[in-house]
Amino acid sequence: MQHGFIKVCAATPEIRVADVEFNTKNIIAAVKESAENGSQLTVFPELCVCGYTCGDLFNQPTLISACERAVGEICEATRGLKTLVFVGAPVADGSRLYNCAVAICDGKILGVVPKTYLPNHGEFYEKRHFLSAPTTPTYVAIAENQGVLLGANMIFSANNCPDFTVACEICEDLWAPQSPSAEHAKAGANIIVNLSCSDETVGKADYRKNLVKMQSAKLVCGYIYCDAGDGESTTDMVFAGHNLICENGSVLAESKLFENGLIYSEIDIKLLTTERRRLLSFDGGERKSGEWAAKNGYYIQGFETFENGGGLTRKFSKTPFVPDGGEKLKERMELILSIQSKGLEKRLKHVGSKSVVLGVSGGLDSALALLVACRAFNSLKKDKKDIIAISMPAFGTTKKTKSNALKLIEALGATARVIPVGDTVKRHFKDIGHDPEDMNVTFENSQARMRTMVLMDIANDENGLVIGTGDLSEFALGWATYSGDHISMYGVNASVPKTLVKHLIAYEAEKLGGEVKKVLTSILNTEISPELLPPDKNGNIAQKTEDIVGPYILHDFFIYYALRYAFKPSKIKFLALKTFDGMFDEKTIDKWLKSFYKRFFMHQFKRSCMPDGVKVGSVSLSPRGDLRMPSDAVAKLWLDDLK
Repeated sequence: MQHGFIKVCAATPEIRVADVEFNTKNIIAAVKESAENGSQLTVFPELCVCGYTCGDLFNQPTLISACERAVGEICEATRGLKTLVFVGAPVADGSRLYNCAVAICDGKILGVVPKTYLPNHGEFYEKRHFLSAPTTPTYVAIAENQGVLLGANMIFSANNCPDFTVACEICEDLWAPQSPSAEHAKAGANIIVNLSCSDETVGKADYRKNLVKMQSAKLVCGYIYCDAGDGESTTDMVFAGHNLICENGSVLAESKLFENGLIYSEIDIKLLTTERRRLLSFDGGERKSGEWAAKNGYYIQGFETFENGGGLTRKFSKTPFVPDGGEKLKERMELILSIQSKGLEKRLKHVGSKSVVLGVSGGLDSALALLVACRAFNSLKKDKKDIIAISMPAFGTTKKTKSNALKLIEALGATARVIPVGDTVKRHFKDIGHDPEDMNVTFENSQARMRTMVLMDIANDENGLVIGTGDLSEFALGWATYSGDHISMYGVNASVPKTLVKHLIAYEAEKLGGEVKKVLTSILNTEISPELLPPDKNGNIAQKTEDIVGPYILHDFFIYYALRYAFKPSKIKFLALKTFDGMFDEKTIDKWLKSFYKRFFMHQFKRSCMPDGVKVGSVSLSPRGDLRMPSDAVAKLWLDDLK
């Protein structure tokens, strides 16, 4: 819980219509099972104590009295369990009857939330039996609990975990144009629970799933949808127990249709709080733990939860910037390449450039930039011979990378030029008095800056635009030579992380096929290197980037959670240890996570003046867009958190 994960459960037990004793027994068993599995919040279906399909039996005092006793039994069964439970039951208040969710924790009824929108169309006729939630909350006596508040506008807030805030709506409330959950979220509820009894018809499951996903995304919340299943009457309808646990637009867990039971996941309430703070659309309301407090018509009820020691069951992708495989991956790759190329098209039309100029090294980033340039020229119906792709071999260039660069340029139909810069750099060493045997940072960066000067000067000669090839991962780590490869006239890869670069190239290789695919496959299988130090005695790459700055698969994981969701370093480490278990040990993860924060803070000055480059995903380092960060910020707080 210190990292913000709250274990939740949607439970659909077997019931019998109007057999309250049978239903109560199964509900209590499910409550205890969920608590044993570490659930801190458990949700049951709408009217599950008696069954949603009781019809005119809701007019029978015998049924209503039995339901009230059942709520008391369930309440008593939770004594000692600091699990927040929502159970569906009819609740009478004098001559009024409401379709309610009863909130229970540790033997106490915390509040009763009535349904606001009652469907009265098609197969539904709830207004025959129930009233909508009252506009003014009232107090009711239920199951020997006196003075229990009944009202729609309630938030249940954990006293010992202030971000653990829960509100409730019931079935049709979600389908309504102005769902109560929208106001609940604005008032500070991070998690919405929905007790539902939604009958199953063809196509409805997909619609329902999309609705719950989008509501969780729109409200930046966790959403637990618990549906009625086996046991409801099939006189006119069938119920499939379609349970969903969503978070901010993602489905964390989903039950199979027509299978009763319990599903679990963990909702990251700290992520939700941070995201809402960033969006500035949620005022959060007023909270007073342990007592009723009213603000804007909302009431906050405190409760005590427990630290879940059951571990994290959620899975996290090793490559969070890369979408899931299959057709979705292909669609996303096509979209990203289109965004990159359309950005370049606009810039070319705006400045009236005849050509583009870029350095092609035989590595990943320059290959992607060249592919993007070709797409832009194809769309503009420009001659790809005006793509001037330059190989600039120097001290670290290998035969393989030079050959791959030239083969790729030729296969794509661009203009290839070879301009060795080694001798020029040696003359520069002589001018500044640098010993060429001293392979220090001057030895390396002089090559990068010389290459940039060559590109800029040729671009001036050719009325061209220099295309930058550096990617997001390199900019985050400061792995670029200031005033060298750090500079361009437009950076097409500026917001594309290294792990995504590989997938984009692989996608384009499959699409283009032939010689292009052959060369790109060779590039994908080449070690990542700036090639600024001489090759080994066998002519192979000696300077390997990931040996110096760390594995990009780790750094992209760090970048995603540090920048997209502002996770604390300790939380990122916690997730990395779980996600990369068996791939990297704790010592390795700790080493490169510390390195990431040191490098990220140290090299902000490079990002403060980085060239224009289109944003393609949820993370960008542009000082004009997503990241306004002082160049003199200190990393100490973040490094201390790791300790």
